[in-house]
Order: sequence, then C-alpha cells, then structure tokens
Amino acid sequence: MGQLILVRHGEPGLKPEDRLAGWVDIPLSRRGIEEAFECAAELGKLELDLAFASNLARTQETLFIILSGQKKTGAVVHEGAGDGEDPGKTDWYSYPEKLGKKLIPIYLTPALNERYYGKLQGKNKQKMEEKYGAEKLASWRWNFEPGPPEGESLKAVYERAVPYFEKKILPAVKAGKRVLVCAHQSSLRALVKYIEGISDEDIKNVRFSTGELAVYSYSDGRLIRENSEMSPESKKNL
Repeated sequence: MGQLILVRHGEPGLKPEDRLAGWVDIPLSRRGIEEAFECAAELGKLELDLAFASNLARTQETLFIILSGQKKTGAVVHEGAGDGEDPGKTDWYSYPEKLGKKLIPIYLTPALNERYYGKLQGKNKQKMEEKYGAEKLASWRWNFEPGPPEGESLKAVYERAVPYFEKKILPAVKAGKRVLVCAHQSSLRALVKYIEGISDEDIKNVRFSTGELAVYSYSDGRLIRENSEMSPESKKNL
C-alpha cells in the first residue's frame, strides 16, 4: 500500500509571522532546523522510497535533515538531462549502485514552489496590512483567488502544482511507494485541495504550520488521510 507524506518546511530565516517570503530563497532558522529534526524523529519508523521538494533552499534543507534521520543518502534526479544522443528522454543519476536501499532519489521542481507574492514579495506583513488593509491581505493570502498585486493566487499555484503531482508523484504512490513531498504553505494547500476535494470557499480554512505533516494512504483508488488535522489553537507561524 502506497503512502504520501506532505510536510511543510521548517521555519525560515525570514520568520513567517513577520515577512511574506514567497520566492525569496532563504535558509532555515535555528528553530526551523529543530522542526526538521522533529519531523525526522516522527518519520523515523517509515522507510521512504522517493522524495520531492521545491527549488527553494528551505524545503531542501528540511528534506535532507529528514533523510539524515533515516540514514538515507539523497541522490538528485536530473530530469531530461539526456545522454548526449537523446536529450530530454533520460533521467541522469550520479551515485554508486552499492548504496542500494540507503539511497533515495530526490526530484526538485519549481512546480512545488511557494506562491510568488509580486509587489508584496519579502515585505513586512504589518506594513502591508497598513498599506492595503488587514482584510484585503488576508483575502490574498488565504482565498483561492484573486492573488496579490502582480503575484500568484492560490489558483495559479494549484494550476502548476497539481499537474506535476498527477504526472510525477501520484503514480509512484499508486505503485506502492512511500513518497515524501516537502513544500510550502501555498503548494501544500493546493495539493490538499485536490486530494481531499476541498471547495474554493473552504480552502481558506486550511493552513499548514512550519514542520507540520499530513500523511495519506492509498486505498481503494483514493488517498485517505491517516493523521488528524491540527487544532486551530496549536497552529503557529502562519
């Protein structure tokens, strides 16, 4: 039986409660590293087969910390690197075969990136609330659409994340693999909307804390969530 594990990266250096990080490529904070180790401990008994992360450092750092807890060596798959004769058709791996089960293929993709915040990119949340109003800012952040000025709505993120999920991630889960996806608030909300059939209206109530996990099992042709959603009072770093 395949499993899908979704995890939001640990707290980044630009603290989520202070800044709208978006595509700003920043590493984890000290707390973020601790959260990643907490994820590693929670997943310690689950042997992963395959992993995906965004193109941004905070998801990749989180992923490699999780893999270290499993004593796994991550090997990045360079999709479509080709062999010089048939470019675009060959995935290129660089690792010694003797590693066997200690190795886990990793796919890095911009399809799982956080939303692009446009004019709000990297800006202080409080100042943006003062400029645009708290209600408007909340609408841009949590509603399905529209997005912030010159930035991506959640709908736009959905339209890039879900097709990649259907093509690359879901087939592996259906094949019985245990797959880890390390991504961001917006890209994870988009995937959960698709997986659980959440409406455009109700998706505004779905949030991921930094370091939060969502675990799904594939059974009877669908993904079923195993762990319950965190209670509102326990959510942080939103």
